[in-house]
Amino acid sequence: MFKTIAAAGSAAILAAVAAGLVGPLAPAARANDDGFVTYKALTVDTALKAATAAMESCRGAGFQVTVAVVDRGGNLQVLLRDRFAGPLTPDTARGKARTAVSFRTDTLDLVSVTAAGAPQSGARHIPGAIMLGGGVVIESAGAIVGGMGVSGAPSGPNDHACAKAGLNAIADTLAF
Repeated sequence: MFKTIAAAGSAAILAAVAAGLVGPLAPAARANDDGFVTYKALTVDTALKAATAAMESCRGAGFQVTVAVVDRGGNLQVLLRDRFAGPLTPDTARGKARTAVSFRTDTLDLVSVTAAGAPQSGARHIPGAIMLGGGVVIESAGAIVGGMGVSGAPSGPNDHACAKAGLNAIADTLAF
């Protein structure tokens, strides 16, 4: 989302940020004539499989991390904290996952577009938004079904790589 609005005016940027915050529930929901909305959601087993694979990927690289998986509304489904992961990693992992869902963008992509001096830098001041690499969107058939955040590796790109490994573990489930 931010890549396409990088050159837009400030009014367009504010509208895009607002849409990113209130819109994560809209794209995949389908209205029925009976007054209900239906949408796909990850099962806890699928969320756990992704989180476990992300943690194992980080362990294989020598990192102790926390992995959080949230549903499409940002509600926590799974939280795994490795034995020596730092005390701030649970909140950070959850925040990265929620940020990815809210902005419909992997947080590694948000780092540069929200940097100081960038037109979207104000997004860093949104309460709860964490603009550090390691948060990824989980999609199925073009619809956001959740997000995953990893925290504790030495860098955002390392956290991101572990999160992507978690997504790869459930790719067959997420296929169209």
